[in-house]
Amino acid sequence: WPFVTADCCCCFPGLGHGTFVAGVIASMRECQGFAPDSELHIFRVFTNNQVSYTSWFLDAFNYAILKKIDVLNLSIGGPDFMDHPFVDKVWELTANKVIMVSAIGNDGPLYGTLNNPADQMDVIGVGGIDFEDNIARFSSRGMTTWELPGGYGRVKPDIVTYGSGVRGSGLKEGCRSLSGTSVASPVVAGAVTLLASTVQNRELVNPASMKQALISSARRLPGVNMFEQGHGKLDLIRAYQILNSYRPQASLSPSYIDLTECPYMWPYCSQPIYYGGMPTIVNVTILNGMGVTGRIVDKPIWQPYLPQNGDHIDVAVSYSPVLWPWAGYLAVSISVAKKAASWEGVAQGHVMVTVASPAENDSDVSGELTSTVKLPIKVKIVPTPPRSKRVLWDQYHNLRYPPGYFPRDNLRMKNDPLDWNGDHIHTNFRDMYQHLRSMGYFVEVLGAPITCFDASQPEELKSSVSVTDGLCRQWWMPDTGGANVPALNELISVWGMAFSDGLYEGDFTLADHDMYYASGCSIARFPEDGIVIAKNLKDQGLEVLKQETAVVEGVPILGLYQTPSDGGGRIALYGDSNCIDDSHRQKDCFWLLDALLQYTSYSMTPPSLSHSHSRVAPPTGVEHPLPQRLDGNHLYRYSKVLEAHLGDPKPRPLPACPHLSWAKPQPLNETAPSNLWKHQKLLSVDLDKVALPNVKSYRPQVRPLSPGESGAWDIPGGIMPGRYNQEVGQTIPVFAFLGAMVVLSFFVVQLTKAKGKPKRRKPRIKRPTYLQQQTTATTVAPGKTPTV
Repeated sequence: WPFVTADCCCCFPGLGHGTFVAGVIASMRECQGFAPDSELHIFRVFTNNQVSYTSWFLDAFNYAILKKIDVLNLSIGGPDFMDHPFVDKVWELTANKVIMVSAIGNDGPLYGTLNNPADQMDVIGVGGIDFEDNIARFSSRGMTTWELPGGYGRVKPDIVTYGSGVRGSGLKEGCRSLSGTSVASPVVAGAVTLLASTVQNRELVNPASMKQALISSARRLPGVNMFEQGHGKLDLIRAYQILNSYRPQASLSPSYIDLTECPYMWPYCSQPIYYGGMPTIVNVTILNGMGVTGRIVDKPIWQPYLPQNGDHIDVAVSYSPVLWPWAGYLAVSISVAKKAASWEGVAQGHVMVTVASPAENDSDVSGELTSTVKLPIKVKIVPTPPRSKRVLWDQYHNLRYPPGYFPRDNLRMKNDPLDWNGDHIHTNFRDMYQHLRSMGYFVEVLGAPITCFDASQPEELKSSVSVTDGLCRQWWMPDTGGANVPALNELISVWGMAFSDGLYEGDFTLADHDMYYASGCSIARFPEDGIVIAKNLKDQGLEVLKQETAVVEGVPILGLYQTPSDGGGRIALYGDSNCIDDSHRQKDCFWLLDALLQYTSYSMTPPSLSHSHSRVAPPTGVEHPLPQRLDGNHLYRYSKVLEAHLGDPKPRPLPACPHLSWAKPQPLNETAPSNLWKHQKLLSVDLDKVALPNVKSYRPQVRPLSPGESGAWDIPGGIMPGRYNQEVGQTIPVFAFLGAMVVLSFFVVQLTKAKGKPKRRKPRIKRPTYLQQQTTATTVAPGKTPTV
């Protein structure tokens, strides 16, 4: 079945990026592609100088719709998921049944580095692996950051496949090897084209059904979390089996929520939930294979399993009012019931969701197709930890790209200047989060104003972390620096504290630890009874503005302060966050974070800081002016604190706090499934009963195994190398027994015949010499090929 496939490529001179990608999809000659019989269209959207515009992509996409393209590969992407004309056109593409496959990006191993449009729900986002099934270091990691700060990101990539050292078409002729998710994407696009051409009923093939077949058939990689591998490794045969048994339906991604399953369900499995904590949010994608548009019927139903303590958790569900195109979201918020405040154990239940779509013909009586899906939920509950072990992460006030042009916190990063990774504990602050968990802290994310946090509970907030940095200057004019220092100064001015407008960098030693100060601000003002640590650093602001180098002695960088009121808390200031940020961290300062949390929680000042030789008198604010907001800036467009006003912007009124509508439980007095992953299957398709296509026998070229690579072949039907299949295990002994009996019977018959015949000696014939010489002469000489 000829399918039409398009590729939007970057035609860079001498690179052959587009040629290689097109060859992987549909090459007919050397390095044959997946679908050589497909009709291939190439859309060039870059100049030789690597320049492109959104309008060029829109022209290409419009032409793809006009030409009724079936599959579109996009081996390019970017971080701007708020480029609305581009995003809207991608939605229009998939709404017209164009299956879009896109590279997830090459910004790994950092988390929160997904590229658009691969991070969209209606697009198949592809990550890369090597030939030993390890996630490629360059492959971008999830989660999506569209939903921040109020929600939580979705699982991406969708699947992974080979993207390291893949063979494809050379620039002029022959084959070559390339690596990158730009290579992995056409592998999937070619596979999708091949799969779609095998389906007898072409109406069943759409962006949702193809994505359902790919993710439900993918083979999960062991020891890898879902934000690295998505649903697993592409399995072409299993995807064929599912797609040819497919019935229009809805499905979920992920298909279950198990907060006890590590490492796949990281970060959910890394921290148990407890009463009084911020609700845990899991963002599930609804895929609707029944039609381009759909809706959720009534409301999702929460059904806790009473034998598995399901009544110990509360569940709230929000969802897309309309599923379009082909997909929508299902946000599940999970919290612990009050009666489980001191309880420890596992609780289970499930959410039932019914999706309806208009029927494309009049065969359905009701005029709608419906599909009901079940979302199993399993969580680990612990007693509420002491307040000294709880840390609140302020996500609400984060400013990032997109939508605004906000720079990173390190001026040296000129090739990656924008702060686009979300500044979340599960993206570019992942290592910090892992460290805090290893030290016994529980980290909660605040996606609303602090006034919305209920601190009335006896075991509530103790410590709060706010990421600050002092990128106060840049070559171009952003709306603010790496941190909104004027706003921070307004916040801490109550205690007589402020950061300066100075900008410093340099290496130093603190408490026997090597440190690096990366484009950080100094402390301009601090209470006289506080502790201040100073170091000698380079004036980076002077270097940027005047290209001059100068070392400044005694730059105040760290301050500790105990408020004088009864029961008052403690405040710690440090002018650089690069040492806990994974983006471009050179030397970590997790030890310092531990010391500051010990100080704020227990009032324990480390002797290495209180008695440090670098301790200086607190600055009074006379020496350095305080930073001011840039005249004519448009920070109010992105700020959650400021709003537009004639003259200077004025503070916004506090928004209403979000209130979750907890679902009314419908308890079930039955046992929950123990293994949620194996229990949840797409339509319960029996892969063993699906016939494979009639293909010619082909013996693959043997190559030596790489170190650590398995010599086993992937076998269809659910049998994986290293995994024992129960049904096969029961069948093999039976066939082995029958085979042995047949062989034994054969030998018995032959032996009986031999004993019944009289022995007769054959005369020996001497072979002529000339015949022996002739036989020797017909031996094939080296380099000759005999004709058969």
